[in-house]
Amino acid sequence: MAPPRTPQLPRRLRRPKPGSGDFEWDGADYRDGNRLTLYSRAENLYAAMAAAIEDARETVHLETYILGDDRVGRTFAELLSRRARAGTRVRLIYDAVGSIDLDPALLTRMRNAGVQALEYHPMAPWRPRWSWNRRDHRKILVCDGRVGFAGGMNLCDEHLPAEEGGGGWQDVHARVEGPAACDLDGVFRETWLRQTGRAFEPAGDLHARVGGARVKVAANQEFLRRLEIREAYVNALRAARSEVLIANSYFLPGRRISRALAAAARRGVSVRALVPGRLDSEAVRLAVRARYGRLLSRGVRLFEWQGAMMHAKAVVVDRRWSAVGSYNLDYRSLRHNLEVNLHSLDADFAASLAELFERALSGAREITLEAWRRRPLADKILERAASLFAYFF
Repeated sequence: MAPPRTPQLPRRLRRPKPGSGDFEWDGADYRDGNRLTLYSRAENLYAAMAAAIEDARETVHLETYILGDDRVGRTFAELLSRRARAGTRVRLIYDAVGSIDLDPALLTRMRNAGVQALEYHPMAPWRPRWSWNRRDHRKILVCDGRVGFAGGMNLCDEHLPAEEGGGGWQDVHARVEGPAACDLDGVFRETWLRQTGRAFEPAGDLHARVGGARVKVAANQEFLRRLEIREAYVNALRAARSEVLIANSYFLPGRRISRALAAAARRGVSVRALVPGRLDSEAVRLAVRARYGRLLSRGVRLFEWQGAMMHAKAVVVDRRWSAVGSYNLDYRSLRHNLEVNLHSLDADFAASLAELFERALSGAREITLEAWRRRPLADKILERAASLFAYFF
């Protein structure tokens, strides 16, 4: 049986030859021949994912942090069960903590229908090498190895609009068709192999070209390649020459990314970051705000989203390189979680994502350094206290 494919290790962006005057974007480890679609509304994404599941004939692989015990979660549970009963090989990986509210009876019905379900790191402190921190934070769906989805949206009602009974969370997700979908499937298969010891044949065709987008699947698989996504961010920021747009829901950048953002601003690059004005954790929100002063003083512009929770994790550099995925700029994503991003060197996709950024920024509140310095003393004390525990959030 063929071993699961794993994405190649990243290459650094190559520095220019003397006198060339610019960085060269090295796309040698990116898959060519892909088609990308951007989603910013959960109802549209869920409809596209449902259609892909219904069309699958060989395999359906779903890996998610949250499979909600709600309308969205139950809808996808039924979709997976129906596909499994039709003879398609359906495999599910869900995180034990993220999906802690999932009804065991629902899982039993899925398994009875033929879905192979794997709970990632069950709540079992008595097991050897068990750790609360080791979580599967990915949001992956791959059907027949030819069409894949990855981004920040879980399968739960929170992402639906408020008028449809959801939480109105703002997020982005991407659909990829082509060779990169095979690589995304490889990420799923490697996790399955590590957790179960069982491998299975890959689906899809690495040579099937369906578009012109160059895409790289970047995954921090277990403790191997742990820093791969962060280094891709750092290298892209170092290569920036005109503009950086970044949105991140848990914006706690470490030293390397903070320095790269500040260095880009010093070079005259327009660096704008969209951060949430409200979060599902007040302690995390305070820790995020504790980072503002250092970034603002170095020329990074910060904008707080004023609506429901902003849950996106996306970057656009020079409207050429872009990233969409599950990776937060915090210690948990860096050190503990399984994450996956789609990195792209496609100008059309980057332009669509940048347009989405501009619309969001127009409705956000900019935080200026002067206003930041005038905030109440009580806020300063609370933010400082929360920042001491940022590693654990």
